[in-house]
Amino acid sequence: MDFALTPEEERFGEDLRAVLADLLPADWSQRGLIEPADSAERAALAERVARALGERRWLAMAWPREFGGLDASYMQQYVLNEELAYQDAPGGGGVGVSSAGPAIMQHGSEEQRRLYLPRIAAGEDRWCALYSEPGAGSDLASIQTRAVRDGDEYVINGLKTWVAGAEHATMGWLAARTDPGAPKHRGLSTFALPMDTPGVEIRPIENLAGERQLAEVQLHDVRIPIEQRVGPEHRGWYHVASTLDFERSGVAAFARGKRHIEGLVRFAQEHANEDERREQVRYELADRWIELEVGFNVAQRIPWMQTQGISPNHEASVSKVYGSELTQRIAGTGVRLFGLAGLIAPGGAAAPAGGAFARHYLTSTGATIEAGTSEIQRNIIAQRGLGLPR
Repeated sequence: MDFALTPEEERFGEDLRAVLADLLPADWSQRGLIEPADSAERAALAERVARALGERRWLAMAWPREFGGLDASYMQQYVLNEELAYQDAPGGGGVGVSSAGPAIMQHGSEEQRRLYLPRIAAGEDRWCALYSEPGAGSDLASIQTRAVRDGDEYVINGLKTWVAGAEHATMGWLAARTDPGAPKHRGLSTFALPMDTPGVEIRPIENLAGERQLAEVQLHDVRIPIEQRVGPEHRGWYHVASTLDFERSGVAAFARGKRHIEGLVRFAQEHANEDERREQVRYELADRWIELEVGFNVAQRIPWMQTQGISPNHEASVSKVYGSELTQRIAGTGVRLFGLAGLIAPGGAAAPAGGAFARHYLTSTGATIEAGTSEIQRNIIAQRGLGLPR
């Protein structure tokens, strides 16, 4: 098992850093850590980055060339995701590249592939995932949003919640129930939903940091043609599940964590003689660094497995649990290192690191919930990795 990057992957990393240096504001290395997730500047920058990556066919580089990719290796996609996360560069492929696109590629019609995939790969469309509902989050198969066939259309009614990026999305990757009488895993279908369709209402949700990154999406008598259903009717659960192993290394959590720890180390170096807790600080920072090294190795194993044709089923869950819980530990370390001043919000004159850790501490609370709770991930590890009964 060799995780060393090839010369080609090394060159790609260098080229990517050069492109990002031109795209990102000069002060983004610091300001990006405190720029609100819902700011107009971040949204505009995401659009700019996505299109620039798309022009180079980097955004969905592991896709086949016929769909706008480069037939690149999973490790090259990993290098891209790691660098974007480390530099906090918005505009990565997101739901379109990781979920909707692969599902359309595998299960969509030729017309759907022609219509949607090039636009995703070019950064022209931003997708959001319309999965979770008030009563169906971790248990995704319990979705109650209904899609009822009416001639050549579906009429959709329901409420989706905790939708990331809904306000700026042009397309939604929707799972809805088309057969209420079937077992819950067998009555779902998947749809490509333009977010400007009449009847789609977006209601932002404010998080603990006061940012409106998430939203509720109300679907009221939304009519879409049957051509927007992806794959056979009632097979939506399998369409969703079939994409879950696409570049799920989870490296973004470790790349962002490394950036935060590097900032804490600089602060500790500058104030080494002022802190009575010097030994405690040294040990805690060393622990976080050790954990990051472990995390990167866990994450790198996943694209290596995919290259070998092995599905990283429970391994992706290991990375998700470890990365999300480490995210919270790093945030806690920062607040403890800075003391009470570490809780001063961005913009405060006395806020250390510009208030980055106050924001990080608040936003990290959702890390163990979003994209699959730690409890669900542990169940997957127990069942698929350890062979324990359900």
